[in-house]
Amino acid sequence: MRKLTYCIASSLDGFISAPDGSDPTGPDGFWPIGEDYVAHLAAVYPEILPAPARNALGVTAEGTHFDTVLEGRRTYQNGLDAGITDAYPHLRHLVFSRTLTESPDPRVELVGTDPVAKVRELKQEEGKGIWLMGGGKLAAALYGEIDELIIKLAPLTLGSGTPLFAPLAAFDPVQYELTDSTVLKSGTALLSYARNR
Repeated sequence: MRKLTYCIASSLDGFISAPDGSDPTGPDGFWPIGEDYVAHLAAVYPEILPAPARNALGVTAEGTHFDTVLEGRRTYQNGLDAGITDAYPHLRHLVFSRTLTESPDPRVELVGTDPVAKVRELKQEEGKGIWLMGGGKLAAALYGEIDELIIKLAPLTLGSGTPLFAPLAAFDPVQYELTDSTVLKSGTALLSYARNR
């Protein structure tokens, strides 16, 4: 069975973006992105780099972790605002939205139904892992389906913002086992955890 992995950048105080949900890595972004961070992602997780970054870095590697990416409507809007209708053409790309009625890109699949049911369906299909890239509302909706966390912990605090899981998730303590860790010179720690089932 395929795994759902929530692979996300987080501040030390547990936020993934500013309160308005805007792209923290965009032109007006505040997220620290060191050269070693980009090099690490290109070497270990090339599939999670968006197409513009892959093109700029000359990354052509398919990647070994994921072949499918899931994102919520607000997260997808950040790409649209930058003029990018499909930031991940190298992956099967699903956007969960009840407000979009037509996909801005023929390769992007819109899902307006229950995210849990869709993820359970995806897990039964053949293929590599499923990457949940955000945002916090979709992560909260899929809380019980997450098999693995990969937290790219930035040396940064925000004070407030979009939390790792929106407060929609019910109180349900889940334990994870640390399976891998890498601390980069620039200060980012990449922490991988497997859910204890």
